[in-house]
Amino acid sequence: MAILRSLALFALAAVAEIGGAWLVWQGVREHRGWLWAAAGLAALGAYGFVATFQPEAHFGRVLAAYGGVFVAGSLVWGVVMDGFRPDRWDIAGALVCLAGVAVIMYAPRG
Repeated sequence: MAILRSLALFALAAVAEIGGAWLVWQGVREHRGWLWAAAGLAALGAYGFVATFQPEAHFGRVLAAYGGVFVAGSLVWGVVMDGFRPDRWDIAGALVCLAGVAVIMYAPRG
């Protein structure tokens, strides 16, 4: 159950961080306005709290593992929101990162 909770929190963190960064990008680079950027800043702030709910007690481990989720999630976000087409190297890199998440977070420790 702890692993499912952890995975759900990683997914929520990815939506908040990647979505927040995307909103800032849209507001500034795509000239959609400062309300978009402000919404992005709020989402990024929410992301900062999500990691604190991870069952793992070590900040460094949680954030290191989240990095892999961020990589894969960013590619998925680009596909869904921007029509990005990842190539086989993007996909291979994301899979390597997700394998790293599994090792860092869920490997048996004595």
